[in-house]
Amino acid sequence: MLEKIAVHLRILAGASHDLRDLASSNVSPIASAATAFGLILASALIGMYLRSRLPDHHLNGDSKDVIKLATALIATMSALVLALLFSATRTSFEHNSASVSRMTADVVELDQLLDEYGPEAKSVRAALRSEIEPLIDSIWKDDAEARGVKPTSKPHSETTLYLIRGLTPKNGVQSSIQARALQVSTDLSQTYMSLFAQPADSISATFMIVLVIWLMFIFGVFSMSSAPNATLGIVLFVCILSASAALYLIMELGLPFGGLMQVSNEGLRNALH
Repeated sequence: MLEKIAVHLRILAGASHDLRDLASSNVSPIASAATAFGLILASALIGMYLRSRLPDHHLNGDSKDVIKLATALIATMSALVLALLFSATRTSFEHNSASVSRMTADVVELDQLLDEYGPEAKSVRAALRSEIEPLIDSIWKDDAEARGVKPTSKPHSETTLYLIRGLTPKNGVQSSIQARALQVSTDLSQTYMSLFAQPADSISATFMIVLVIWLMFIFGVFSMSSAPNATLGIVLFVCILSASAALYLIMELGLPFGGLMQVSNEGLRNALH
């Protein structure tokens, strides 16, 4: 019996190693969530197997009480880590969304300032419009690749900023407009750089691996604590599916510019239309 248990544990250990790779930004959230689902389901099946093999006194009396306490402890820690991951990814997602909104507002304001400056700034406005699409492609790389566009690995050029500096004001009004345009253009560049330089995935793979291991333990104990039956199987399946769905949502929030729930770029794309 111990040899069979060891075989199952080696299988789970190898699968856990695979999960570390799936938690990276190179693999889609749905694949990572599916792997987590498979691992947790496998642990539940192993728990059912152990239930049929372990002597009754291992799951009765004081042993049962200790198992319940240990499971409750792990369940509490899992809930805390799950809440921490959700809070961190949601905060990051909202921050990125606010940054995109700020960029959109800066682009609109900058275009209006250049329009107010006069005909001398016509070439600057044209440069600003030509920079929007490459800027979007450099942030939303997955969308660009889906359209057959190879996104640049370097920040977009700051031609607009240089052209604004090269303007020669003829009066006080144009001088004030140029100063404000320079400030807005600088703010736009800083916001862009903060988005361009951030990692593609904000989720810690270590957190995700530890959480899945804890969930494997919890559901393994659940299935080991009662004799297998159809009702137990359905309940455990739904619970495992729900836990995997929660992990999927967290991983989606961790990809603000590449997942199904990504920050919209329509406002920025249509800012000057």
